[in-house]
Amino acid sequence: MPRSPALPMGPLVFAALTGTMAMMAFVAVVGPLVRRLGLPEWVAGLSVTAGGVLWMLMARWWGGVGDRHGRKPVLLVGFAAFALAYGALALGMDLALGHQLGAAAALVLLVAARALIGAFYAAVPPTTAALIADHTTPAERPGAMARLGSANALGLVLGPAAAGWLAGHNLAWSLYAAAVLPVIALTVVWFALPGGRTAGAQRPPGARPMGLLDARLRPAALTGFAAMGSVAIAQVLVGFYAIDRLGLPVDQGARAAGLALTCVGVALIVSQQFVMRCKGVALARWIALGALIAGAGCAGVAAAHTQAMLLGCYGVMAFGMGLIFPNFQAMAANAVQPHEQGAAAGTLSAAQGLGMVLGPIVGTLLYRQSPSLPYLLVGAGLWALALFTHLRLRTSR
Repeated sequence: MPRSPALPMGPLVFAALTGTMAMMAFVAVVGPLVRRLGLPEWVAGLSVTAGGVLWMLMARWWGGVGDRHGRKPVLLVGFAAFALAYGALALGMDLALGHQLGAAAALVLLVAARALIGAFYAAVPPTTAALIADHTTPAERPGAMARLGSANALGLVLGPAAAGWLAGHNLAWSLYAAAVLPVIALTVVWFALPGGRTAGAQRPPGARPMGLLDARLRPAALTGFAAMGSVAIAQVLVGFYAIDRLGLPVDQGARAAGLALTCVGVALIVSQQFVMRCKGVALARWIALGALIAGAGCAGVAAAHTQAMLLGCYGVMAFGMGLIFPNFQAMAANAVQPHEQGAAAGTLSAAQGLGMVLGPIVGTLLYRQSPSLPYLLVGAGLWALALFTHLRLRTSR
C-alpha cells in the first residue's frame, strides 16, 4: 500500500518538464553564443562540463537533504536558486553581447553561472524521483517513473528546439526565456504539490546514513552510469558523424543532428509508454531487453551510410534506453528503506552525472581513432549490460 496520500503527478511531471527544458536549452545556445562573443570553442565545452560536474557532486547531497527536511522545501529552494543563477547568466551574456562586459569577464561568468545552474538543478531529479517513491508501492513505481521519464524526454526535445528558435532572433532572449522556466516550475510546486514534510519516513534511531558505495544500489548505479554515458556519447558525436561519414555539409549535418535528437526524444516517450502500460514485468527483464535493443541501435550506427539509416538507428537506440531508465530508478527505490529514498535517488543521479561527464570525453577520444569505434564499443557495452542483468535475474530466481 502507498505510505502516504496520492501524489498529484501532473504538477510534478510539469515541474520536471520545465526544469529539463531550461537545463537543456543551454546546449542549443552555447555554441552560437561563444562564437558571437569571440571566445574559443573550448569555453563551450568547459561550461557544459562544469555544469555536469557540479550536478554529479551535488545530487546525492540534495537527496539526503530531502530525506531529512522534506521533498517540497528542497524543490522550492532548488528551483529558486536555479532561476537566480540562470537570470544572472542571461543578464551577463546580454551585457557581453552589447559590449558592456569584457571577454574575460564573460568567460568567467559563463562557466561559473553554468556550474551553479548544474549545482542547483541537481536538486530536481533525485527529489522528484524520491517523491514518487514516497507515494507509490514497488509495483506502481516503474509506471510512475516512466511517466516522469517521458516528461524529461519531452524536455530534452523541446528545450533545445525552443531555445534554438529564439536564438535565431536574439541570443539574449533565449537565455531570459530559459531563466523564466524554473520560475514557472517553482510556482507550480509551491501551489500544486502537497505541503508539509512529504518525506517518506523518519530515520530510525541508530540507523546509519547510506554509504556512497552501498551494495544495494550498485546494480542500479552501474546501469544508470552505462545508460547515461551511452546517451551522452551519442548526443555529442551525431553531428560530427553526419558530416564525416555521411558527407553532409556543415549546415545539413547540424540539421541531421537535430533530427536525430528529435527521434531520440520521440522514441524515449513511446518506449516509456510501454513500461507504463505493461505491468507485472520484472524490472531486470525490462533492463536486459532495453540494453539489448539499445546496443543493436548503437552498433548499427557504425554501418549507417544514409541519413535515414542514421535516424533509424538513433530511434532504435533511444527506444531501448526508454525501457532502461524508469526501471533502474524503480530498482533502486525498491532496494532501500523509506527513510533512504532521497539518498538513493541522489546516488543514481550522481552516477548518471558521472556518465554525462566521462561519456563525451571518452567518445570524442575514440572518435579520433575511427568514427565507428565509439558506437561499436558502446553497443558492445550495452550488450554486456544485458547479459549481466539477465544472469543476475536467473541467479535471483
